[in-house]
Amino acid sequence: MIHCRPEQREAWVAQKSFVDAFMDPGLGRNARLEAISALIDWSAIGDLAARVRSAETGRPPYAALAMLKTLYLGALYDLSDVQLEEALSDRLSFRHFVGLALDQPTPDATTICRFRTQAIEAGVIEAAFNAVTAQIEAKGLVLKKGTLLDATIVAARTNRPSGEAGLGAVRADEPGAAWTRDSVKQRSFFGYKLHAGVDEGSLIVRRVVFTPANIYESLAADALITGDERAVYADKAYEHKDRRRRLKALGVKDRIMHRASKHNPVLGPWKQKRNHLVARRRAPVEGVFSLLKRVHGMARARLRDIRRNAGDALLAVTAYNLKRAASLIAA
Repeated sequence: MIHCRPEQREAWVAQKSFVDAFMDPGLGRNARLEAISALIDWSAIGDLAARVRSAETGRPPYAALAMLKTLYLGALYDLSDVQLEEALSDRLSFRHFVGLALDQPTPDATTICRFRTQAIEAGVIEAAFNAVTAQIEAKGLVLKKGTLLDATIVAARTNRPSGEAGLGAVRADEPGAAWTRDSVKQRSFFGYKLHAGVDEGSLIVRRVVFTPANIYESLAADALITGDERAVYADKAYEHKDRRRRLKALGVKDRIMHRASKHNPVLGPWKQKRNHLVARRRAPVEGVFSLLKRVHGMARARLRDIRRNAGDALLAVTAYNLKRAASLIAA
């Protein structure tokens, strides 16, 4: 049986089927999904999901909230739309989570894909990310001791241009993807960048920006700073005098690493030590990106359109935040 607030429980009982009523309550238990269900006021998220207008004719459309939660399941478990359809048909815990009774039809892969596209175009995925993160913050789980800034490469769905096209070329079938070069490993990458502002301590992702890979980290940095954190930690790619002035004006501690310049090619001992200390504080953000790639499918883009890939990234980050917040509450 799902543990939830009384009003959620009443809504759940109201939509149960005749078969559900006689089912062993121990079947279909999934502690993680139950914790996530209890974490959020889903009625508020449902109001946002209702902005999506179904274009289907004939049979009545699926509930918008059920479809949005289906997308979150896909991001939680890194499932394709076909795999999602199969899992919803097979796993009771998945049906419980999205709110599908046993005698209700299962949305097929095409319906799931269509809803994702419509939700991205309607701005629902971004609005839901903001709403979920705000609810997590309202529970006191976001510590605001500091924001860790960083970016990671998301490989394009298509293979990178080769041969005569070479470095710097684009692909007509994936025009939003671009080239970048790893300054440390001296390797070239073709795809996108996922920029994130991560709360120090809780490791909840508070801000997200998704760009072509050739967008320099510093250009996305200001959109990742909320202004209510006590400090901002970032590597030398984020150094900019105007940003340092802005942080000072906001009363936010500047913990951005220093970099050498043509006028000062060698950093002094104090700046070197400071950079080392900042690097240690911002290091946990790498673990967040690792989870997003290994667990939530962000190692490679699934689509060819940058806007839809940005929506996929927001789904993955929302799923990560839900799982992370539930684990923080259980700790």
